[in-house]
Amino acid sequence: MNEIFDTALVTRNRERALRLAASGSDFLLKLAAEEMRDRLLLVERHFDKAVELFGMSGVVGDAALSTGKVGHLTRIETSAETAGTSGDIRPASFETVPLDPASVNLILSPLSLHLTNDTPGMLIQMRRALKPDGLLFAAVPSAGTLAELREVLLAAETEIYGGASPRVIPFADIRDLGALMQRAGFALPVIDEESFTVRYDDLFALMRDLRAMGMTNPLIGRRKRPVSRRFFLRAAELYAERFSDPDGRIRATFSIVFLSGWAPHESQQKPLKPGSAKMSLADALNSAPKTGI
Repeated sequence: MNEIFDTALVTRNRERALRLAASGSDFLLKLAAEEMRDRLLLVERHFDKAVELFGMSGVVGDAALSTGKVGHLTRIETSAETAGTSGDIRPASFETVPLDPASVNLILSPLSLHLTNDTPGMLIQMRRALKPDGLLFAAVPSAGTLAELREVLLAAETEIYGGASPRVIPFADIRDLGALMQRAGFALPVIDEESFTVRYDDLFALMRDLRAMGMTNPLIGRRKRPVSRRFFLRAAELYAERFSDPDGRIRATFSIVFLSGWAPHESQQKPLKPGSAKMSLADALNSAPKTGI
């Protein structure tokens, strides 16, 4: 497997973000928490054992507990030195699911799967950790996220240095994520996407927020040498030219795919086997009433 992300750097970025705790910079995590809470409220089930997997601050775990549908919550984090108070905290290295097979009823995965080198493997680990008829809820930043930033950084670097290196991570699209859920063996998957536009004073304000969210570049193939101040100034100019509103503020897009799927169980609905229909399509069409104009 070719590794894309420096997982040690991913961990450092996320833990630094927690230490910074910049006011308002956790807006994306809070949006995911609200959406996942609302979806959990629609599920007619109580989950005795739940896990929040690499949720950083615990805000998603808090939201899940507030529904009254969760009994005991365990938070798996890269460090016990994390914010929040919800549940027991269990340290583990990033990109692992340190759970026994069929040991939990609910797994919450907020805004971390996009940083894994082996996303199919992570989903398989989660499915195996769920008891039969257990549920996975995940929120994953997807294609379209930070598209404006990607464009201007590429343009500025090409203009100044004659070439470009990856500066914004690749994000999977909704179809790829849906295929991965099926490949991992989840039953009854439900997948949809929401996009949010956030406005900033300038490129530098956006980059401060990304740093405070732990979303700075962890790509192994990133350029290691520092770039000049001129590069960032030019990128800021291009951003303002291409993606600003009449008041001068710039726009940044964040797209999130919400995934849910169940560990297979014999009680779940199953599609009919091919050839098991009682009536052919031709017979159904011929029996339909005819209407005239």
